Amino acid sequence: MKALVAREYTTLDGVVVTDVPQPAAGPGEVLVKVEAAALNPLDLALITGAMKGVFPVEHPLVVGMDASGTVAEVGEGVTAYTPGDPVVAFTGQAGAVAEYTVVAVGPHLAKRPAGLAAPRAAAIPESGMTATCLLRAVGLAAGESVLVVGATGGIGLYAVQLAASLGAKVIATATPDDADYVRGLGAQGTVDYKAGDVAEQTLRQVPDGVDVVVDLINRGDALSTTARALRDGGRLVSPLFGPQDFGRGVTGVYIGSFTAEPGDLEDLAARAADGRLRVEMGATYPFADARQAVSDFAGKHIRGKVVITVP
Repeated sequence: MKALVAREYTTLDGVVVTDVPQPAAGPGEVLVKVEAAALNPLDLALITGAMKGVFPVEHPLVVGMDASGTVAEVGEGVTAYTPGDPVVAFTGQAGAVAEYTVVAVGPHLAKRPAGLAAPRAAAIPESGMTATCLLRAVGLAAGESVLVVGATGGIGLYAVQLAASLGAKVIATATPDDADYVRGLGAQGTVDYKAGDVAEQTLRQVPDGVDVVVDLINRGDALSTTARALRDGGRLVSPLFGPQDFGRGVTGVYIGSFTAEPGDLEDLAARAADGRLRVEMGATYPFADARQAVSDFAGKHIRGKVVITVP
């Protein structure tokens, strides 16, 4: 089968579309005929080895972790899925940008609802489930205020919507060109990260500080900058890494890798299918242009998700 592959840790232009052995479904697994796959920032780090100390990979690496398609075969013991079922899946660290991929039955695999096309479905799993887990980890509640830093990215677009659906007051980082977009996602206020200090701009809107900061951009000590937007005793949550204690009773919560609960992916897919969750595809590429998709994803500001369609 054809797949987008990194044969070793390499530069982003070192990936190739080439032939690799087609996988087979083992016990508790399904083989998915891929119709679409989406890229995530972690894919770039896995290709280059930038995070090999935390996320080592085996080579050849089939790039991608978000896929949508139909079940081609089921492994031993699988009863919840049958060949032909439309599905959406998180494949783990690899395997999505290919003609076929294998996924274990569990919270990372869900049936794709009618009305949810494969490209839109592929744009959901990693980003949507990460956003879900971030808000769950910090216990965001109705009536609280939250600043989302990185609101126009893949995770950010879901974090804004899910926070708003919980009844929180959302302030999102966005340039003037993106302000209407994030308001359309559910943000009540915006701050222009190019126009000055994000924390200071936020405090002008919420003088006592927000209850929660979801920072999808900064890591390490740089998180102290956005933590200044929090009230005393507030919470900062990030998928990256940083201090546990910022002073003033402000705490840091970090999820280096998300832990999805049963039903999370089904819920996101259902919301997308019936219009409660907006899926923003900033760019779509055919499989033949998968290398270009990786290059553009790394080098351009693309609002939302980058999706690769697979014939």
